[in-house]
Amino acid sequence: MKRISRRQFIGLGLGALPAIAGLDARFAEPTWLRVSRLEVNSKPSCRFLQFSDLHYKGDADYASKIVRIINTLAPDFVCFTGDLIEEARFAPAALDFIRQIARPVYGCPGNWDYEARADFREYEKAFRATGGEWLEDGSVFLPRHELEIFGAGMRGERTFPPLTAKRRLLLIHYPILVERLADRRYDLILAGHSHGGQVRVPFYGALVLPYGVGPYEMGRYESLGGPLYVNAGLGTYLVPFRFNCRPELTVVTL
Repeated sequence: MKRISRRQFIGLGLGALPAIAGLDARFAEPTWLRVSRLEVNSKPSCRFLQFSDLHYKGDADYASKIVRIINTLAPDFVCFTGDLIEEARFAPAALDFIRQIARPVYGCPGNWDYEARADFREYEKAFRATGGEWLEDGSVFLPRHELEIFGAGMRGERTFPPLTAKRRLLLIHYPILVERLADRRYDLILAGHSHGGQVRVPFYGALVLPYGVGPYEMGRYESLGGPLYVNAGLGTYLVPFRFNCRPELTVVTL
């Protein structure tokens, strides 16, 4: 066999990188789950999990994997920040996976849940079956954790009753909504929607972001309403690709 020089070897490797990256973006990263950790303070009294943007399209194996990991992590409760589906025909199966989560699940709607014209009465049944609640412009108080969870829908945070709980958690879908809060402060705000951009170029960031993200692409930020965390989501939209932006489950201590 003819030997190749080091320069030729490096050249061949660099030439293959686009193909490798393409395979990774299409077949590996879209279901290569990662678990991130968010510690809001040094003396937490509850531990919960956030997931977002499932965009369920019939991949039952992937959804089952997500449920298994959530149940293995055994949080006190689970928060969902919108976009369960894109088409109403997938709602029954997606809600069945919600019911399989072995902890109370509290969720708010995303833009695709509205655009799919999903029946939120069925969402309410599924989330309550876990011991949680579907929060479309509503709130629920958890006495054990002295925590009130607010979930914003289309009408937004201005519809909420006065804040009275010792600790407050806000669930929103669009991250940009943190700039439109009604002079209220929360211990933590959770959002989704951005998908982290799905395709992120090293040292640059997301190539494309949807409307409603603003400067809050992914991860933790400080806002006037309190600490904000933007989850990178579990599913994909428009194109089934992820690169340098793996799907995320976030374990939060508060």
